[in-house]
Amino acid sequence: MRLAVLLGTAIATTAFMGAYSQSQAVQLQDGTVYFVQPPRLVEAATTYNEVYVWGATYYFTISLPENASEPLHKITINQREGVDNIRFDLDSTIAFEGTRSRRGQRIGLKEVSSDRQTRTVSLTFEPSVSPGKTITIGLKPWQNPTSAGVYLFGVTAFPLGEKTHSQFLGFGRLHFYNHRSDHFPFPYGW
Repeated sequence: MRLAVLLGTAIATTAFMGAYSQSQAVQLQDGTVYFVQPPRLVEAATTYNEVYVWGATYYFTISLPENASEPLHKITINQREGVDNIRFDLDSTIAFEGTRSRRGQRIGLKEVSSDRQTRTVSLTFEPSVSPGKTITIGLKPWQNPTSAGVYLFGVTAFPLGEKTHSQFLGFGRLHFYNHRSDHFPFPYGW
């Protein structure tokens, strides 16, 4: 049994390496598409880090390397930690080439959806993002959380294809603060 597993792994590895060296794209026999070199989460930042604030934007910057081999088709952003469940104005979601301080051309979004149970926002690009680009996604919450603390967002990338293997890129960490004085919870101290 162990010999059969080892032999099967060796054959699969040889087929994988052969496919990699010939076309620089990874597609398994069952048709599953992988990134050769996965994208990288560069930064997560917010324009306002105070609790209760309206009008903030949460930026997630992702770099897709030249040797990724596959275009970036979809991103999911999943709130994994934080007391409050942050809800987003999906119609105000933006994506563009570059970083938040050096914005480039706008990127089309085919679909932006949210699953409130899993606290996940999904964005599908139209057209898909070519390798070698850095992009930034801007999500607008309806309001910053009411509870201070660290909020973690797991970012996952999907290549273009009918059957794809997702790649977890890491956590975007946003820290929200309560800048109000604990001694005077009401305006003017009353």
